[in-house]
Amino acid sequence: MQPLSSTTVSIHRDTRAWQFQTWASFAIAVFLCATGLSWLPGEALDRAFMVMGYVFCLSTAFMLSKFIRDGEQAASATATASRDVPMWRVVVWGSFFTAMGLTAWGLVRMEINDSYKAFLGVSWLFLVSSAFTLAKTLRDRHEADMAEARLQGRRMARAEAATTAE
Repeated sequence: MQPLSSTTVSIHRDTRAWQFQTWASFAIAVFLCATGLSWLPGEALDRAFMVMGYVFCLSTAFMLSKFIRDGEQAASATATASRDVPMWRVVVWGSFFTAMGLTAWGLVRMEINDSYKAFLGVSWLFLVSSAFTLAKTLRDRHEADMAEARLQGRRMARAEAATTAE
């Protein structure tokens, strides 16, 4: 019978305080954007454009975050790891810059008070940056859960092998 090797495995987990801060920042950003957009003066078409722009920016921020993280994992994995096709790279980056550019253009061209534009601009950038942070935090949690599940599976397999060897 071979002795079981004993190694210490460390799985990185974010603290609850960090997770709370990440969710709170995202919730505050969504609240600030929703408040600013709901009180937005001007034409209904301008408000609709800005709401669509903010939603488009938010969704493309999550998509870009996942794309970058998947690319990093594929680069660090074996050569047989699945990689995205080059056109997908164009779609992801293009949609992010299109969303950001069109939203910025809409905000600049709106005929509203400059301080209101500043509020909308800052809350919009806060929303996008907090979306990237939230996406990273959620992905880190998922990866830690997967690592723990793999570790638990290995432990169970070793324990089963030890009992059948006796």
